Amino acid sequence: MRIRKARITDAEIIAEYNSRLAWETEERRLNLPRVRKGVSALLKDPKKGIYFVAEEKGQVIGQIQITREWSDWRNGNFWWIQSVYVAEEFRQRGVFRSLYAHVHKLARSRRDVCGLRLYVDEHNHRAQQAYERLGMAESNYKFFEIDFVLKAG
Repeated sequence: MRIRKARITDAEIIAEYNSRLAWETEERRLNLPRVRKGVSALLKDPKKGIYFVAEEKGQVIGQIQITREWSDWRNGNFWWIQSVYVAEEFRQRGVFRSLYAHVHKLARSRRDVCGLRLYVDEHNHRAQQAYERLGMAESNYKFFEIDFVLKAG
């Protein structure tokens, strides 16, 4: 298995994995053409974020997305971990751990990154336990939103 930066040619599988992720974690069906456009937009514009993929024998088997949030309190960027997905047949084989280790190492090597953050569905206990095993801790912050796209249909 190797971890690499995603390419535009990975957009289709990343969009598919994002769709599976939404269904598996929230039982939410996404508009796949919209997701494809969103993934492609990020892959074409590094200011939006970056995807890394885990690849085995030429097949993308997992993914992780990073976006940035500026913290004036810390004078640095938090890297937000998003769109984490591992293909079902490759789970429990260290794929997520490898993706996370890659991102963690990269973040620690940069002076402009002050930490890693992620959000997780409150009912996804399996994922929460995985994050805790990697040394992450639950924050005292709650997450609020107004969704102008998915709520409207």
